[in-house]
Amino acid sequence: MTQEQKPQKSAVGLKYEEGETPTLVAKGFGDLAEDIIALAKENGVLVHEDEHLSEFLSRLDIGQEIPPELYFVIAELIAFSYVLQGKFPDSWAKLHNKISKHV
Repeated sequence: MTQEQKPQKSAVGLKYEEGETPTLVAKGFGDLAEDIIALAKENGVLVHEDEHLSEFLSRLDIGQEIPPELYFVIAELIAFSYVLQGKFPDSWAKLHNKISKHV
């Protein structure tokens, strides 16, 4: 594969507010994709790399909510990001009696 045939890097950014559907807030290809990723990391936003998910999400317009077909996968990514940040729902602590809120 030559340099010209190498696929361009792409990046998308989602915004999630509790109780609302995640919305596409950024997307870009090539240098802009690199800038989006760098800016996210600089601001403590967790970055998930998935070429297929990114390709699908990049078809959305900025400001558009994710489609229902992606609710489950995006919900899992959001939940996992919370766990990585040490955030756990109160219901988990009560259910398992093993999760300390003092992490």
